[in-house]
Amino acid sequence: MKTEEAMALRFEHRDTEIDVSLVDRVWRTRSDTEETMTSAARTCWHLILSRAQGRLLASLRGPETRATTAPVPPGTEFLGVRFAFGAVLRPHPAASIVDGYVPFPVTESGRIVIGGESWEAPTFENVEHFVRRLQDAGLLVRSHLGDEEQIAEHPEASPDRANPAASLPSDHWTIANRRKADRPRERRSHDAARRP
Repeated sequence: MKTEEAMALRFEHRDTEIDVSLVDRVWRTRSDTEETMTSAARTCWHLILSRAQGRLLASLRGPETRATTAPVPPGTEFLGVRFAFGAVLRPHPAASIVDGYVPFPVTESGRIVIGGESWEAPTFENVEHFVRRLQDAGLLVRSHLGDEEQIAEHPEASPDRANPAASLPSDHWTIANRRKADRPRERRSHDAARRP
């Protein structure tokens, strides 16, 4: 488990016991004062839960092609699950939420509505159980590059391997956006390696 500080926010993050092809990392933080947070461009998407004054909000935050800034209200606790590239939460393929987000309804009892069913909100300690339940329900799956939209819209569909050109536009788009989002991180790593 690691802890990082960004401004006055203190982030705690950890790996999970879930297959790394689905979940990359789990994180949490709490804001004591009003802040803004800058999110780096990333090729993955997050499930983000926030609690403030007893109210739960839940959303998917898509892959980002550029850094973005978001307000952080005081007295708010955040929990984030960063999903691996290629993980798909039906019916929300990552391609449909690039540079955006999708809010999820939350019941009065604090359950999150995903795929027409209400789910107990996960905690930092039990995210693995939550993810396994989504997998068991067929809502969280691992896609092959370019199959994401087809899987999200038609769960019974299988990729058309006989005609690879059929998925070329989505493959090209996904690969191009992934490379675009990864370039700044690669440059920073390269520059850091060159410094004495």
